Amino acid sequence: MTPFAIIALFLILARAITEVWLSQLNQRHVRAHANEVPIAFRGVIDDATYRRSVDYTLAKSRFGDIANVFDTVVLIGVVFSGVLPWGFGRFTASFGTSIWAMTGFLFFIGIALSIFALPFAWYAQFKLEQRFGFNTATMKTWVLDRVKGFLLALLLGYPLLALVLKLIGWTSANWWVFAAAVVIVFQLFLLLIAPAVIMPLFNKFTPLSKGALRERLFALAQRTDFPTRNIEVMDGSKRSRHSNAFFTGLGRFRKIVLFDTLIAQLTEPELESVLAHEIGHYKKRHVLKLLGVSIAGVFVAFAAIAWLARQQWFYRAFGFEHQGGFAAASVVPAMLLFALLAGTISFWLSPFIHTWSRRFEYEADAFARATMGEAQSLVHALRKLSEKNLSNLIPHPLYSGFYYSHPTLLERERALRTAA
Repeated sequence: MTPFAIIALFLILARAITEVWLSQLNQRHVRAHANEVPIAFRGVIDDATYRRSVDYTLAKSRFGDIANVFDTVVLIGVVFSGVLPWGFGRFTASFGTSIWAMTGFLFFIGIALSIFALPFAWYAQFKLEQRFGFNTATMKTWVLDRVKGFLLALLLGYPLLALVLKLIGWTSANWWVFAAAVVIVFQLFLLLIAPAVIMPLFNKFTPLSKGALRERLFALAQRTDFPTRNIEVMDGSKRSRHSNAFFTGLGRFRKIVLFDTLIAQLTEPELESVLAHEIGHYKKRHVLKLLGVSIAGVFVAFAAIAWLARQQWFYRAFGFEHQGGFAAASVVPAMLLFALLAGTISFWLSPFIHTWSRRFEYEADAFARATMGEAQSLVHALRKLSEKNLSNLIPHPLYSGFYYSHPTLLERERALRTAA
């Protein structure tokens, strides 16, 4: 092993060990408060529901530990066994190094690795979620979702990847700038067409029925100057009893979406407060800020790939031969290795990213409180959602720092009441 390979292995193992340690820390914390409802939630959640939330949290954590260890073993095996350079050599010998062949290699590796995750996804849906009463999906729906996802990746992702590789030959040293720009334009295009073309492939969207709720939500959109033409209901109950609300699309294609499960669980004022929270993200420009970070991230990722593709020591560390020059075949190994190893680095940045995300949630909550003129509707909505979804009410602070993009229920209530 080269020194860099040893460093990479150390980072992968450090992440895996840290993830298991954080999970065990959180499980011990939850068990320590499992026998009775914490004082802050007495009168909010009954003993039986609290006990089920504890069981659900522990079951998910144990399952997550197994999945994480398995993923780490697979990653180490794939990256350090020599199977990637061997497979790359065999593939190029059989199919050549054309743009379409190199795209096929990356696509094939991605599909092959995703197969390892299928048993875990099936167990999570049909065993774990079923056990706690959340799963409503049929095996047919589950299989069709994955077939549709594969076909979309083939129809949209394959040509995009081929174009990115083609840019290497067209633009030489500056290929990564043009590649990042193409990917960003493609992502914006997807945001534009997804509500009308892609999302209906998976779910049914129907206009919110005329009545008091529809009038109430349109009045909210009007007084907050939120541009929307549609409020639609999504059949989330087709797959799960979990609930959500969001807005999607850009410009004239923007629309508000409510899960049918959410409508069944909340009262009209509570639904209005949840929607006000979502509108708060738009009004506070959180969407644009996140989009800006995403765009910067794409440029940084392609710049890193371009730099790594020129480093002989990087290729040698994982068994590849460094070919040099600006051809697809010389960059593809760097792309593949970067995709496999990027999560190992981004994991350590997650506390900082989630701190920023939680700040956005507080700001959106404050906007909803100001818009509604009171905090109680949102507080009640958050309590119901936590109860219905069996959320972990008492995560360990260090665990939530690494994994929670939203503040806990208690933290959000405190902020709302303090502001009020």
